[in-house]
Amino acid sequence: MEALVEAQGATRATPPLLLPADPYFDLAGEEFGRRLLLTTATTGAEYCLRPDFTLPIVTDYIANGVGQPAAFSYLGPIFRQREDGPAEFDQAGIELLAQPDGDVALDQVFTFARAALDMFGVSPNIRLGGVGLFEALLAQADMPAPWRSRIRHRFGHPEALERLLKRLAVSHDTKPQKQPSRADLVTDITEQMVAAGLSLAEGRTPEEIADRYLEKQALNDAHVPAETLALLHEYLAISGPVLQSLTRIEALAASRRLMLGAPIRAIRRHLNGLGEARVTFDASFSPRLDYYTGIVFEMTGRTGDVLASGGQYDRLLERLGAQAPIAASGCSVWIDRLEAEFRQ
Repeated sequence: MEALVEAQGATRATPPLLLPADPYFDLAGEEFGRRLLLTTATTGAEYCLRPDFTLPIVTDYIANGVGQPAAFSYLGPIFRQREDGPAEFDQAGIELLAQPDGDVALDQVFTFARAALDMFGVSPNIRLGGVGLFEALLAQADMPAPWRSRIRHRFGHPEALERLLKRLAVSHDTKPQKQPSRADLVTDITEQMVAAGLSLAEGRTPEEIADRYLEKQALNDAHVPAETLALLHEYLAISGPVLQSLTRIEALAASRRLMLGAPIRAIRRHLNGLGEARVTFDASFSPRLDYYTGIVFEMTGRTGDVLASGGQYDRLLERLGAQAPIAASGCSVWIDRLEAEFRQ
């Protein structure tokens, strides 16, 4: 694996073992945060043992001035709490930033992942997902604008998204309730806080609580059409051999007059580079990180464990402070799982 990492012609990245924890909570959420190995400095700042390579690599790239094409490779330990296996384990990977051709960069990522698995004699199953494809569908679907961001936020969380869609379906059976005026609501909240002995100056003010309540109620009253809910259910249920799945999505788009040709063609362009592996497309699949933007993938072996994963994450650099969109793609390879797969 060391030879493969070195052969990429990329800068070898060695981020510190101890990193600020806040960016991981901000970008990856509480679910990922629960798996961090945390410590607190005497200043009160919270740190974690390095849980991945991507975030510190990208953060350092931005700090040194963005814009120039850069390629990084890595091999070393990361630290996450897991249900099985030790909390310290090795990962290898590459990160390609601001490359002149995003398609070529993603093909290089696929090639690296396939080569890593080949070293261990693994012929993988590959599951593709289309974050950009789902976002294109969502942008054209008939629904109140505030619901788009909430649905997108739950994409990749099948259970959470299903709960939201069920909630939206139930909302069709309820009539909007007449809401009190903001002034009356602020007065009522103020009286309740005073009666309960709560401070009006510390924490959220009565005005902030009232605004949040009214915003939530207005959102609940903004119904998503039943036809749109049916469209989302039909799209998210599509899964299977990649060409069959893409053909089904094209038929769905044609029947609903949706313009999905560009993201579908983007997926088709990369199929030749995936070799003879078994490739499926799952319309509901996405990493649980909203900075992924285009094509995403997982490679699994006989045990079903994820051996390599990654994709396009153009949005991450903007989330970390870049002033303009920057193409990015990369992947991670799980060394301990590959070794276990080899021993099978």
